[in-house]
Amino acid sequence: MRNYFQKFIISEDAIVFWGDTVKVMSTLQPESVDVIFADPPYFLSNGGISVKSGKVVNVDKGEWDKIGSYEEMHKFNFAWIRLCKEILKEDGTIWISGTHHNIYSIGTILKKLGFHILNQVIWVKTDPPPNISKRMFTYSYENIIWAKKNKSVPHTFHYELMKKMNKGKQMTDVWHIPHVPMEEKTFGYHPTQKPLQLVERIVVASSNKHSLILDPFCGSGTTGVAALKYGRRFIGIDNNIDYVKISFRRINHLFPE
Repeated sequence: MRNYFQKFIISEDAIVFWGDTVKVMSTLQPESVDVIFADPPYFLSNGGISVKSGKVVNVDKGEWDKIGSYEEMHKFNFAWIRLCKEILKEDGTIWISGTHHNIYSIGTILKKLGFHILNQVIWVKTDPPPNISKRMFTYSYENIIWAKKNKSVPHTFHYELMKKMNKGKQMTDVWHIPHVPMEEKTFGYHPTQKPLQLVERIVVASSNKHSLILDPFCGSGTTGVAALKYGRRFIGIDNNIDYVKISFRRINHLFPE
């Protein structure tokens, strides 16, 4: 882990930090963030295989996606989620994505820290990779837990807008959204990149213009793009300099000279 961090100022509304998430978050102002979207390591890099573009590939993402035990993962999740609660405003909310590899740890920690869970959104991938083992059902979805910091304080939710986006019907907690299109990978490759359409929906549903959005594992910068596209402010953190550079290029591209 890095013992220090570096700040990259993209604009007055966008900053990306290169450094350890917990160390950077511990320097942020308490009760300053409106919404957090976190796509933490799922810790599923264990030598497994999958299919990509018709070819069998190793699913290992990198050292950042490996951990020794469930207990270590739980300790890691507790450390950064605890800081999320400190830096969220009283009416703030947090979205955390995961699969069965990590989502039970995350849900338990949210409850333990006093968050109030609003929804468990199911992101159904309309184009999931095939199951080459043929020993189980094909994985085709991910979980996204949405929780509020303080149960008794009203939170932001643009119900009518979500209904309008859903052709006049109430939007459910099951979202059918395809995986990342190639045009969203123009500035570099990240193995767990989320589709812009998914993060845009989260940003628009739960924040207002000028709200401050934090992504503690910002990867390729999708959250930053979504935030700035809709007039929000953004702070991103990642401990991989290659991913920080992708985020910087991608977000900076929104500001033509």
